[in-house]
Amino acid sequence: MIFSLGITMTINVQHLGIHPWDVLNVAMFNLIGLSIGSWAIIISGLLIVISWILDKRYIKIGTFFNAVLIGVFVDTYMWLDFLPKATNTWIDILTMLVGIVVMGIGGGIYNAAKVGSGPRDGFMLSISDKTGASIGKVRIITESSVLVIGLILGGPVFIVTFIFTFIQSPIFQVTYLKLASILDRLPSTYSDKRAVSKM
Repeated sequence: MIFSLGITMTINVQHLGIHPWDVLNVAMFNLIGLSIGSWAIIISGLLIVISWILDKRYIKIGTFFNAVLIGVFVDTYMWLDFLPKATNTWIDILTMLVGIVVMGIGGGIYNAAKVGSGPRDGFMLSISDKTGASIGKVRIITESSVLVIGLILGGPVFIVTFIFTFIQSPIFQVTYLKLASILDRLPSTYSDKRAVSKM
């Protein structure tokens, strides 16, 4: 829900540029129809199939929830139509920055649960394992390729598209590490309470 909220905020001010994967989703929507969320689900489904063939380790129940729910919530937020719209003023920049931060937080939250990589992450991790290339290199090549395809298809590419990852990734990392640390401590805390209750 949180991650999709951030995506929708950035899509609403897409003239500033959006994340490469969303560039592709918007391009397909403009070109063929359906909805932006539907294309997110379709592309996620294709990536899951490829990841399943390459390496099943990264596919868990959370991967399927991610593939479907992110697209569903993006369409829901678009339908509810309550988020800020483009004004072609400095407010658009603020909306974009808030959207990127929200995406970073949302991504950190669902990954901290460790119930399965997202379809895109699982796909890139699978490619990395099979080729021996670093995750960073695979991510750059994959997202650059997706960006080029989206651009050719007429997707919204601008300055923010090229700095998106540099803003979102640190926020994602901090959120992920903090929440993962908290979740890792929960079982031991629960066990300690049970032990005390038995004394």
